[in-house]
Amino acid sequence: MADDRRTDDLDTRIARAKAAQGGGVTSAEGRAESRGWAIGIEFVSVILVSAAIGWGVDTYAGLGTKPWVMIGMLILGFVAGVYRAAKTSAQFADPSDSAK
Repeated sequence: MADDRRTDDLDTRIARAKAAQGGGVTSAEGRAESRGWAIGIEFVSVILVSAAIGWGVDTYAGLGTKPWVMIGMLILGFVAGVYRAAKTSAQFADPSDSAK
């Protein structure tokens, strides 16, 4: 009987300690953070890749367009990045996604 009381007391203390801690990151918060990082990385990547393509065309094509193709590609990359970020964010905000 004494062992049962100690076990109950230990279980109670563990439950109380877990309730007091409660500051951990939940699974939903972890997924939201991962999604945010994915959107941000995709946004920056689209801009950098388009700028690199524009720089390559300006540098190696010999068209005499330096720096205008790169500037145009930067603008195009920014627009594409915003579009992709909005589309991906809308996909993540789908209410049916929260049931998964």
